[in-house]
Formats: sequence, structure tokens, C-alpha cells
Amino acid sequence: MLSGEIPMWIGNVSMSLEKLYLGFNSFHGDIPKSLLNLMSLKYLDLSHNSLMGNVGDFNQELVSLNLLDLSHNQFSGNIPVTITELKSLQALFLSYNLLVGEIPERIGNLTYLQVIDLSHNFLTGSIPLNIVGCFQLLALILNSNNLSGEIQPVLDALDSLKIFDIGNNKISGEIPLTLAGCKSLEVVDLSSNNLSGSLNDAITKWSNLKFLSLARNKFSGSLPSWLFTFQAIHTLDFSGNKFSGYIPDGNFNTSPNFYNGDIRKTILAVPSISARSLDIKLSLIADETSLSFNYNLTTTIGIDLSDNLLHGEIPEGLFGLHGLEYLNLSYNFLNGPVPGSLGKLQKLKALDLSHNSLSGHIPENITVLRNLTVLNLSYNCFSGVIPTNRGYWKFPGAFAGNPDLCMESSGNVCQRTLPVEPGKKFEEEMEEGPLSVWIFCISALVSFYVGVVVLFCSSRTRSCILQTKSLAG
Repeated sequence: MLSGEIPMWIGNVSMSLEKLYLGFNSFHGDIPKSLLNLMSLKYLDLSHNSLMGNVGDFNQELVSLNLLDLSHNQFSGNIPVTITELKSLQALFLSYNLLVGEIPERIGNLTYLQVIDLSHNFLTGSIPLNIVGCFQLLALILNSNNLSGEIQPVLDALDSLKIFDIGNNKISGEIPLTLAGCKSLEVVDLSSNNLSGSLNDAITKWSNLKFLSLARNKFSGSLPSWLFTFQAIHTLDFSGNKFSGYIPDGNFNTSPNFYNGDIRKTILAVPSISARSLDIKLSLIADETSLSFNYNLTTTIGIDLSDNLLHGEIPEGLFGLHGLEYLNLSYNFLNGPVPGSLGKLQKLKALDLSHNSLSGHIPENITVLRNLTVLNLSYNCFSGVIPTNRGYWKFPGAFAGNPDLCMESSGNVCQRTLPVEPGKKFEEEMEEGPLSVWIFCISALVSFYVGVVVLFCSSRTRSCILQTKSLAG
């Protein structure tokens, strides 16, 4: 591994040098200005070092530059406008730095750009309208900045776009109907913003969709009937919104991945973009004249509808998606029994149905789910006996807050003292920890008074809900 500063003489090595890869070293200091002398340079990779200072004034003298990767360093200041003069640029990676200011308005001048990754910086302002000039764009990755404004309708001009990641920003407004024109989209992450409104049919036009996260926004309304109809989908995450009504039933014409768990695990090349459960690795293929890009997606095959205002029963068809590895329906107002088809989810690793109003007996076929390592059924209205000989001991705390449940003891005495705190394994493995109990109680109380959710329960179940709240408090 090389260290120290990048020497000034490197710009005088050869005027015909086309490829310079100095990534994954321990270089520090500034980018030497002598690099601008390498006018034949096509690929410049200085990623994964400790370089700092300003990015530098790259200009039109580097007329042949196709790839510029300065990611994973400590560069600060603004993105220089001169980068927009690199007319041959096809890939720009500036992620994981300390960059501030706005994305240059003239970014759209780079008409050959296929990939832009400016994620994990401190960029502000809105996504420039001129970006539609990058009409060959395949990946627009801007997550984890301080971007604001709205998703502009003109983005539908990017009809080749496959990856659109603006998660963890301050974007507001609604999803424009015009985005139906982005029919090539495969990975869409809009999570952790201030987006609102209901889901419109533009999303149904993204027929190649593999990953969709709208988590932690302000979306509302009912879940549409087309929710489970995407043929290539791996992950749906709608958690942390204000969706209400029933979970759609009767239309589970969805991805084979949900049915058989078929997802490629092969990872080809850096750079990597991570967003919680999402992992994308871009692969680069270079020939004498151009670059081409592909990507591999590694993500949990799962559905997360937690922390919404959903009510009614869990549809039977949801447990018919045999390839599911993760299912989180916690912090809603679901009622009724757990469907008996639960035992069909043989690939299931994590199941969270906690903080609802589910009732009936704990399904015995949970114990046949051999891959299950995370289970939480706490704070519901389950009743009956939890047998000690069926392996439920592996999930301490999974049944807390169910007043009518009891644990079978050796003396055939039903022990009603259940562990209250979730076990350590649950806390470690659940990627997003549940909301605090008091938030759940307040949400339930407010929903009762405003009539958002109407619970059709027997007097016994209503009593159970009150007891559960008492335990939670």
C-alpha cells in the first residue's frame, strides 16, 4: 500500500498515459496540478485514500477523460464548475467526501454521462433541472446529502435511468405522474425525505422494478391493489408513513423472487453504494473507445409495511410468498388471527408482527421455520398456551405484552409471567429498532379519537387491548 503525497512528477510520466489507478492506498494531501498535463488520460481513479482540500479545477484540457473517481476521500469545498467542461466524461464518482454547496447547474452539459454518484456529502439546494441534459444517464445517486426542493416532472426525460437514489435528504412534494416515463427504473430509493401524497399509478410503469423504498416519509392514503404485482421485485419498504386501510388481498401476481428466493449473490466491482438493506455494486467494462456499466443488487428479499395506520386482517396470500426472508408488519392496527399458511415461509429469517391487535393462538407451525432467527409477536392479543417443547425458548421476549398468553411449565401449570424485554438477539438483528412503546400508545389513542381506525373486536379482545396498553405503559 502506497502512502504520502501523490508526487508532482507523476504528471510528467508520459503524455500518452491513458489509465491511472491509485485507489485503495494511503495517499494524503492535495491532488497535484501536474495531473492536468496528462491530456490523453481516460481513466483517473484516486478513490479510497485520505486526499483532502478542494477537488481541483479539472478543465477541458482533459478532453479524453471518461472516468473520474475521487470517492472515499476527505475533499471539501464546492464541486468545481470546471468539471462540467469534461465533455467526454461518462462516470463521475465523488461520494463519501465533505463536499458542500450546490450541484453545478451546468451538469447537464455532460451529455455522455452514464453514472453520477455524489452521495454521502453535505450538498444543498435542489436537483438541477439541467441534469436532464445527461440523457444517457443510467444511475443518479444523490443519497445522504441535504438536498431540498421537489422531484421535478422533467426528470421523465431520463428514460434510460435504472437507478434513482435520493434517499436521506430533505426532498418534499409528491411523486410526479410524469415519472411514468422512466420505464427503465429498477432501483428507486426515496426513503427518509419529506415526500407526501398518495401513491399514483406512475409507479406501475416501472415494470422492471427490483427495489423500492418509500420508507420514513409522509405518504398517506390506502395501499394500491397493484402493490404486489411487480415481476422482478426483491424488496418493498413502505415503513414509517401514514398509509391506512387494508393490506391489499387477492392480487399477489408478483416477483418469482418472492416465491423462490432467487437472487444473485455475485458481486463484481467497486464502487459500492449502501443504503441500509440495499447494496449495489457497479461493475465497469472498459474497451478502447468507451465504458459500459452494469450492477449487481444484494438486498434482503422482503416486505416492510411497519409503522403505518393499516388495519384489518393479514391477507392469506401474503404468507404464500414462499421466497420472503423478511416480513415486518409491526406498529399497525392489524387484527384477527395469524394465517395458518405462515409455515410455508421456509426461507423466512425475520418476522415482526408486534404492536398490533392480532388475536387467537400462536401458530404452531412457526417452529418449522428453520431459518427464523428474529421473531417478535409482542404486544398483541394472542391467547392460549405456549408449549415449552416446540423451540419457542429461542425467542425470549417475543411474546411479551399478550395478557392471555401463558407459558407451559413442567407441572402442567400455565405460567403467565412472560419475559417483557426482547432478547438480545432480536435487538441486534433487527435493522430498524421498533419505535418506543409510548409513541405506539399515543398513536393508538389519537387514532381512536379521530376515527382513523375502527377496531371490530369482541369484548374479550377489547379487554386484551386495554391490558396490553397497561403492560406497555
